[in-house]
Amino acid sequence: MGGRDLIFPLHPAVCARRATRDDEVADLLALLLAHGDPAAGPPGELERVALTVAVATLGDNHLWQDLQLGSRAELSALMGRWFPALVALNAGDMKWKKFLYRELCRQADILICKSPSCAVCTDRPLCFGPEH
Repeated sequence: MGGRDLIFPLHPAVCARRATRDDEVADLLALLLAHGDPAAGPPGELERVALTVAVATLGDNHLWQDLQLGSRAELSALMGRWFPALVALNAGDMKWKKFLYRELCRQADILICKSPSCAVCTDRPLCFGPEH
Protein backbone atom coordinates (compact mmCIF):
# COMPACT_ATOMS: atom_id res chain seq x y z
CA MET A 1 0.00 0.00 0.00
CA GLY A 2 1.42 3.37 -0.97
CA GLY A 3 0.46 6.96 -0.22
CA ARG A 4 -2.29 6.76 -2.83
CA ASP A 5 -4.04 4.16 -0.66
CA LEU A 6 -4.73 6.63 2.16
CA ILE A 7 -8.33 7.78 2.62
CA PHE A 8 -7.13 11.39 2.35
CA PRO A 9 -3.72 13.03 2.00
CA LEU A 10 -1.62 13.51 5.09
CA HIS A 11 1.08 16.12 5.57
CA PRO A 12 4.08 15.19 3.38
CA ALA A 13 6.45 15.23 6.39
CA VAL A 14 4.33 12.60 8.12
CA CYS A 15 4.31 10.40 5.02
CA ALA A 16 8.09 10.84 4.62
CA ARG A 17 8.67 9.38 8.09
CA ARG A 18 7.12 6.14 6.91
CA ALA A 19 10.31 5.29 5.00
CA THR A 20 12.24 4.90 8.26
CA ARG A 21 9.38 3.70 10.48
CA ASP A 22 7.46 1.36 8.21
CA ASP A 23 7.81 -1.44 10.78
CA GLU A 24 5.75 0.67 13.20
CA VAL A 25 3.17 1.32 10.51
CA ALA A 26 2.95 -2.41 9.80
CA ASP A 27 2.45 -3.19 13.51
CA LEU A 28 -0.20 -0.49 13.89
CA LEU A 29 -1.93 -1.61 10.69
CA ALA A 30 -2.07 -5.19 11.98
CA LEU A 31 -3.47 -3.99 15.34
CA LEU A 32 -6.14 -1.89 13.66
CA LEU A 33 -7.14 -4.60 11.18
CA ALA A 34 -7.31 -7.21 13.95
CA HIS A 35 -9.90 -4.99 15.65
CA GLY A 36 -11.68 -3.80 12.52
CA ASP A 37 -15.40 -4.26 11.98
CA PRO A 38 -15.99 -6.01 8.62
CA ALA A 39 -19.56 -4.69 8.65
CA ALA A 40 -18.36 -1.06 8.68
CA GLY A 41 -17.63 -1.04 4.97
CA PRO A 42 -15.87 -2.84 2.13
CA PRO A 43 -12.63 -4.66 3.10
CA GLY A 44 -10.56 -2.38 0.87
CA GLU A 45 -11.96 0.69 2.57
CA LEU A 46 -11.30 -0.77 6.03
CA GLU A 47 -7.67 -1.34 4.98
CA ARG A 48 -7.37 2.22 3.66
CA VAL A 49 -8.79 3.70 6.87
CA ALA A 50 -6.47 1.53 8.97
CA LEU A 51 -3.44 2.48 6.88
CA THR A 52 -4.29 6.17 7.08
CA VAL A 53 -4.63 6.02 10.86
CA ALA A 54 -1.39 4.00 11.16
CA VAL A 55 0.63 6.44 9.04
CA ALA A 56 -0.90 9.46 10.79
CA THR A 57 0.42 8.20 14.15
CA LEU A 58 3.88 9.19 12.91
CA GLY A 59 2.89 12.86 13.14
CA ASP A 60 3.87 15.23 15.94
CA ASN A 61 0.39 16.38 16.91
CA HIS A 62 -2.64 14.70 18.38
CA LEU A 63 -3.83 11.94 16.09
CA TRP A 64 -7.03 13.79 15.22
CA GLN A 65 -4.93 16.77 14.13
CA ASP A 66 -2.53 14.64 12.09
CA LEU A 67 -5.56 13.09 10.38
CA GLN A 68 -6.76 16.64 9.63
CA LEU A 69 -10.02 16.07 11.48
CA GLY A 70 -11.90 18.87 13.21
CA SER A 71 -11.81 17.41 16.73
CA ARG A 72 -11.00 14.44 18.89
CA ALA A 73 -14.71 13.63 18.83
CA GLU A 74 -14.50 13.14 15.05
CA LEU A 75 -11.60 10.73 15.54
CA SER A 76 -13.54 8.84 18.20
CA ALA A 77 -16.49 8.57 15.81
CA LEU A 78 -14.19 7.24 13.07
CA MET A 79 -12.67 4.73 15.48
CA GLY A 80 -16.14 3.71 16.70
CA ARG A 81 -17.30 3.00 13.17
CA TRP A 82 -14.28 1.11 11.88
CA PHE A 83 -12.62 -0.26 15.06
CA PRO A 84 -15.30 -0.66 17.76
CA ALA A 85 -13.32 -3.39 19.53
CA LEU A 86 -10.51 -0.89 20.15
CA VAL A 87 -13.01 1.67 21.40
CA ALA A 88 -14.22 -0.93 23.90
CA LEU A 89 -10.63 -1.57 25.03
CA ASN A 90 -10.06 2.17 25.47
CA ALA A 91 -12.60 2.34 28.27
CA GLY A 92 -10.59 5.03 30.07
CA ASP A 93 -10.77 7.33 27.02
CA MET A 94 -6.99 7.59 26.71
CA LYS A 95 -5.71 9.77 23.87
CA TRP A 96 -5.82 7.62 20.73
CA LYS A 97 -2.18 7.77 19.68
CA LYS A 98 -1.02 6.99 23.19
CA PHE A 99 -3.58 4.17 23.45
CA LEU A 100 -2.54 2.53 20.16
CA TYR A 101 1.13 2.49 21.14
CA ARG A 102 0.30 1.19 24.60
CA GLU A 103 -1.65 -1.64 22.96
CA LEU A 104 1.37 -2.53 20.82
CA CYS A 105 3.53 -2.59 23.94
CA ARG A 106 0.97 -4.67 25.81
CA GLN A 107 0.91 -7.22 22.98
CA ALA A 108 4.70 -7.41 23.07
CA ASP A 109 4.73 -7.72 26.90
CA ILE A 110 6.72 -4.49 27.21
CA LEU A 111 5.96 -2.95 30.57
CA ILE A 112 7.57 0.45 29.98
CA CYS A 113 6.37 1.96 26.74
CA LYS A 114 7.53 5.24 25.21
CA SER A 115 4.87 7.18 23.33
CA PRO A 116 5.53 8.35 19.77
CA SER A 117 6.57 11.76 18.42
CA CYS A 118 5.19 13.79 21.30
CA ALA A 119 8.29 15.63 22.49
CA VAL A 120 7.36 18.93 20.85
CA CYS A 121 3.60 18.83 21.46
CA THR A 122 2.23 21.77 23.43
CA ASP A 123 -0.34 19.49 25.07
CA ARG A 124 2.29 17.12 26.48
CA PRO A 125 1.24 17.80 30.12
CA LEU A 126 -2.37 16.86 29.28
CA CYS A 127 -1.37 13.55 27.66
CA PHE A 128 1.27 12.53 30.18
CA GLY A 129 -0.29 13.77 33.38
CA PRO A 130 -2.10 11.54 35.85
CA GLU A 131 -4.65 9.23 34.22
CA HIS A 132 -8.23 9.61 35.39
